[in-house]
Amino acid sequence: MDTFLQDCDPESQAQAADHLARQSVQVTGQPVGAAAWQQMASTYLVYAQDRDAPPQRQREFARRADNVVEAPSRPPPVPATRSFLSPPRSKTSC
Repeated sequence: MDTFLQDCDPESQAQAADHLARQSVQVTGQPVGAAAWQQMASTYLVYAQDRDAPPQRQREFARRADNVVEAPSRPPPVPATRSFLSPPRSKTSC
């Protein structure tokens, strides 16, 4: 949890851990059937202090996006009624 939720307090990390599920490694080798970023505008958020993906690798992923926003770290998760984590409210909330 220190890798993927490094900016969260221990209580939030524990809540997130309760929602984890196993995922088959096969999905990493399957071709993508459709990618929304190919048909609609996209923004990639690069987090310089992120522990799960090095910033240089994030920038490689970001090359496909229409817009790239860089921030020191990701915003803390915002609890929502239907899901535990919510997306950032805006590109400037980071």
